[in-house]
Amino acid sequence: MDYAQRERNPARHLPSITMVIVLHLALGYALVTGLARKVVEVMKAPIETKIIEEMKKPPPDTPPPPPPKLATPPPPFIPPPEINIQVPITQVAPTITTVTTTPPPPAPAIVAPPPPQAAVRREYKALQRVDVPYPRAALQQGITGRVVAHVVVAPSGAVTEVRIISSTNRIFDREVIRALSQWRYNPEPVGFIGEYELVFNLKD
Repeated sequence: MDYAQRERNPARHLPSITMVIVLHLALGYALVTGLARKVVEVMKAPIETKIIEEMKKPPPDTPPPPPPKLATPPPPFIPPPEINIQVPITQVAPTITTVTTTPPPPAPAIVAPPPPQAAVRREYKALQRVDVPYPRAALQQGITGRVVAHVVVAPSGAVTEVRIISSTNRIFDREVIRALSQWRYNPEPVGFIGEYELVFNLKD
Protein backbone atom coordinates (compact mmCIF):
# COMPACT_ATOMS: atom_id res chain seq x y z
CA MET A 1 0.00 0.00 0.00
CA ASP A 2 1.47 3.39 -0.89
CA TYR A 3 1.45 6.60 1.15
CA ALA A 4 -1.60 8.14 -0.44
CA GLN A 5 -3.76 5.18 0.27
CA ARG A 6 -2.57 5.11 3.89
CA GLU A 7 -3.54 8.72 4.39
CA ARG A 8 -6.95 8.11 2.95
CA ASN A 9 -7.68 5.28 5.34
CA PRO A 10 -10.32 6.63 7.92
CA ALA A 11 -9.12 4.35 10.67
CA ARG A 12 -5.84 6.17 10.78
CA HIS A 13 -7.49 9.55 11.60
CA LEU A 14 -9.89 8.18 14.20
CA PRO A 15 -7.86 9.20 17.33
CA SER A 16 -7.52 12.79 16.12
CA ILE A 17 -11.20 13.04 15.40
CA THR A 18 -12.03 11.62 18.81
CA MET A 19 -9.82 14.22 20.58
CA VAL A 20 -11.44 17.09 18.69
CA ILE A 21 -14.86 15.87 19.72
CA VAL A 22 -13.79 15.60 23.38
CA LEU A 23 -12.47 19.17 23.34
CA HIS A 24 -15.71 20.44 21.93
CA LEU A 25 -17.70 18.63 24.57
CA ALA A 26 -15.51 20.02 27.36
CA LEU A 27 -15.84 23.54 26.02
CA GLY A 28 -19.59 23.21 25.81
CA TYR A 29 -19.80 21.92 29.40
CA ALA A 30 -17.70 24.79 30.59
CA LEU A 31 -19.98 27.30 28.99
CA VAL A 32 -23.04 25.63 30.55
CA THR A 33 -21.67 25.33 34.12
CA GLY A 34 -20.08 28.86 34.18
CA LEU A 35 -16.51 27.59 34.56
CA ALA A 36 -15.39 29.98 31.88
CA ARG A 37 -17.04 32.84 33.80
CA LYS A 38 -15.02 31.94 36.94
CA VAL A 39 -11.85 31.91 34.95
CA VAL A 40 -12.66 35.36 33.60
CA GLU A 41 -13.46 36.64 37.11
CA VAL A 42 -10.17 35.24 38.38
CA MET A 43 -8.42 37.05 35.59
CA LYS A 44 -10.27 40.27 36.45
CA ALA A 45 -9.39 40.09 40.22
CA PRO A 46 -7.30 43.06 41.44
CA ILE A 47 -3.64 42.48 41.47
CA GLU A 48 -2.01 43.30 44.80
CA THR A 49 1.12 45.29 44.49
CA LYS A 50 3.71 45.63 47.25
CA ILE A 51 6.24 48.41 47.38
CA ILE A 52 9.51 47.08 48.59
CA GLU A 53 11.47 49.78 50.28
CA GLU A 54 15.01 50.12 49.31
CA MET A 55 17.45 48.84 51.86
CA LYS A 56 18.92 51.81 53.69
CA LYS A 57 22.59 51.78 53.94
CA PRO A 58 23.93 51.90 57.53
CA PRO A 59 25.11 55.37 58.53
CA PRO A 60 28.81 55.83 58.37
CA ASP A 61 30.73 55.67 61.61
CA THR A 62 30.57 58.87 63.71
CA PRO A 63 33.82 60.71 63.27
CA PRO A 64 35.78 61.28 66.50
CA PRO A 65 35.41 64.71 68.11
CA PRO A 66 38.03 67.22 67.12
CA PRO A 67 40.88 67.66 69.64
CA PRO A 68 40.34 70.45 72.21
CA LYS A 69 41.76 73.75 71.30
CA LEU A 70 44.61 74.63 73.56
CA ALA A 71 44.58 78.19 74.83
CA THR A 72 47.43 80.15 73.48
CA PRO A 73 49.88 80.94 76.30
CA PRO A 74 50.06 84.60 77.32
CA PRO A 75 52.99 86.53 75.99
CA PRO A 76 55.98 86.62 78.33
CA PHE A 77 55.98 89.49 80.81
CA ILE A 78 58.56 92.04 79.96
CA PRO A 79 59.06 94.52 82.83
CA PRO A 80 59.08 98.14 81.75
CA PRO A 81 62.41 99.85 81.89
CA GLU A 82 63.15 101.69 85.11
CA ILE A 83 63.25 105.42 84.76
CA ASN A 84 65.02 107.23 87.56
CA ILE A 85 63.73 110.76 87.90
CA GLN A 86 65.74 112.84 90.30
CA VAL A 87 63.52 115.13 92.33
CA PRO A 88 65.31 118.19 93.61
CA ILE A 89 65.49 118.14 97.39
CA THR A 90 64.70 121.43 99.00
CA GLN A 91 66.21 121.74 102.43
CA VAL A 92 64.16 123.67 104.93
CA ALA A 93 66.00 125.24 107.79
CA PRO A 94 64.75 123.81 111.07
CA THR A 95 62.87 126.25 113.21
CA ILE A 96 63.92 126.28 116.82
CA THR A 97 61.12 127.03 119.18
CA THR A 98 61.68 127.33 122.87
CA VAL A 99 58.81 126.18 124.98
CA THR A 100 59.04 126.75 128.65
CA THR A 101 56.76 124.55 130.64
CA THR A 102 56.28 125.90 134.10
CA PRO A 103 54.62 123.36 136.35
CA PRO A 104 51.58 124.75 138.07
CA PRO A 105 51.97 125.47 141.72
CA PRO A 106 51.01 122.50 143.87
CA ALA A 107 47.57 122.65 145.33
CA PRO A 108 47.49 123.08 149.04
CA ALA A 109 47.19 119.78 150.81
CA ILE A 110 43.84 119.24 152.43
CA VAL A 111 44.39 117.96 155.90
CA ALA A 112 41.39 116.14 157.23
CA PRO A 113 40.64 116.93 160.79
CA PRO A 114 41.37 114.06 163.14
CA PRO A 115 38.32 112.10 164.10
CA PRO A 116 36.95 113.04 167.44
CA GLN A 117 38.32 110.73 170.05
CA ALA A 118 36.08 109.43 172.74
CA ALA A 119 36.93 110.53 176.21
CA VAL A 120 39.03 108.10 178.25
CA ARG A 121 37.62 107.42 181.65
CA ARG A 122 39.95 105.74 184.07
CA GLU A 123 38.55 103.26 186.50
CA TYR A 124 34.99 104.26 185.58
CA LYS A 125 32.44 102.38 187.59
CA ALA A 126 30.53 99.87 185.50
CA LEU A 127 26.87 99.04 186.03
CA GLN A 128 27.62 95.32 185.83
CA ARG A 129 31.06 93.80 186.35
CA VAL A 130 32.48 90.31 185.90
CA ASP A 131 35.56 89.41 187.96
CA VAL A 132 38.68 88.44 186.05
CA PRO A 133 39.76 84.95 187.16
CA TYR A 134 43.40 84.16 187.89
CA PRO A 135 44.68 81.99 185.06
CA ARG A 136 45.26 78.39 186.18
CA ALA A 137 48.56 78.14 184.36
CA ALA A 138 49.80 81.29 186.11
CA LEU A 139 48.79 79.83 189.48
CA GLN A 140 50.62 76.58 188.77
CA GLN A 141 53.75 78.42 187.71
CA GLY A 142 53.47 81.12 190.43
CA ILE A 143 53.38 83.95 187.91
CA THR A 144 52.21 87.44 188.87
CA GLY A 145 51.47 90.28 186.51
CA ARG A 146 49.87 93.58 185.61
CA VAL A 147 47.59 94.36 182.65
CA VAL A 148 46.27 97.75 181.41
CA ALA A 149 43.19 97.45 179.15
CA HIS A 150 40.85 99.84 177.32
CA VAL A 151 37.14 99.08 177.10
CA VAL A 152 35.25 100.67 174.15
CA VAL A 153 31.69 101.41 175.32
CA ALA A 154 28.84 102.17 172.87
CA PRO A 155 26.09 104.74 173.62
CA SER A 156 23.83 101.82 174.57
CA GLY A 157 26.24 100.89 177.38
CA ALA A 158 27.46 97.63 175.76
CA VAL A 159 31.16 96.84 175.37
CA THR A 160 32.08 96.63 171.68
CA GLU A 161 35.85 96.04 172.02
CA VAL A 162 38.55 95.31 174.60
CA ARG A 163 42.12 96.45 173.79
CA ILE A 164 45.22 95.35 175.73
CA ILE A 165 47.41 98.43 176.15
CA SER A 166 50.21 96.84 178.19
CA SER A 167 50.80 93.46 179.78
CA THR A 168 53.68 91.99 181.79
CA ASN A 169 52.76 88.48 180.64
CA ARG A 170 50.48 87.39 177.79
CA ILE A 171 49.18 84.57 179.97
CA PHE A 172 46.69 87.04 181.52
CA ASP A 173 45.41 88.71 178.31
CA ARG A 174 42.83 86.09 177.35
CA GLU A 175 41.09 86.11 180.74
CA VAL A 176 41.07 89.93 180.85
CA ILE A 177 39.44 90.22 177.39
CA ARG A 178 36.88 87.54 178.18
CA ALA A 179 35.79 89.12 181.48
CA LEU A 180 35.74 92.81 180.41
CA SER A 181 33.69 92.02 177.26
CA GLN A 182 30.79 91.09 179.55
CA TRP A 183 30.75 94.40 181.48
CA ARG A 184 27.76 96.76 181.10
CA TYR A 185 27.41 100.49 181.58
CA ASN A 186 24.63 103.04 181.80
CA PRO A 187 23.42 104.25 178.36
CA GLU A 188 24.74 107.69 177.33
CA PRO A 189 24.31 109.91 174.25
CA VAL A 190 27.98 109.48 173.32
CA GLY A 191 30.15 106.44 173.84
CA PHE A 192 33.45 106.50 175.69
CA ILE A 193 36.58 104.46 176.50
CA GLY A 194 37.24 103.09 179.94
CA GLU A 195 40.78 102.38 181.10
CA TYR A 196 41.45 99.76 183.75
CA GLU A 197 44.54 98.41 185.47
CA LEU A 198 44.36 94.85 186.62
CA VAL A 199 46.98 93.46 189.03
CA PHE A 200 47.45 89.71 189.54
CA ASN A 201 49.13 88.77 192.86
CA LEU A 202 49.43 85.43 194.58
CA LYS A 203 47.92 85.45 198.04
CA ASP A 204 49.58 83.65 200.96
